Amino acid sequence: MKYLITLIVIISTFITGCSNQMGIKEQNIIVEKRIVEANHYEDFKVVKNSEKVKKVRKILDKADWENAKVDMARIADYRFIFQFKNPDTEAKAVLYELWISPNKDKVELVIDAQSKYVQLDKKSSSELFKILTSRKL
Repeated sequence: MKYLITLIVIISTFITGCSNQMGIKEQNIIVEKRIVEANHYEDFKVVKNSEKVKKVRKILDKADWENAKVDMARIADYRFIFQFKNPDTEAKAVLYELWISPNKDKVELVIDAQSKYVQLDKKSSSELFKILTSRKL
């Protein structure tokens, strides 16, 4: 009986640990779009596909971010955050602001809270924009 209880405790602990680790890795991306007339944002899309979320993470991780406080001429066209599917996960939400370049061939990103800025190349811009908006750049 003693061994059975010990075994159940060990298995329960293992299962709980594994499920928490899985929850940390599972994320959505919440995208908001700027409403030009009202100059505010509204919910636009939620990216739930884990492969697409991973692709966005990869693009952002490979980007050559500059430490710079930028002052853009207008508010961002889109903004997005990563949301953990596990509500118990305590991670700071990072707000990414996205501007479409005047030539409509690149995007610029700002993480205002961290004073970070990057302009992505055409390929990365196109991939990121397609995932976030389901539209071509």
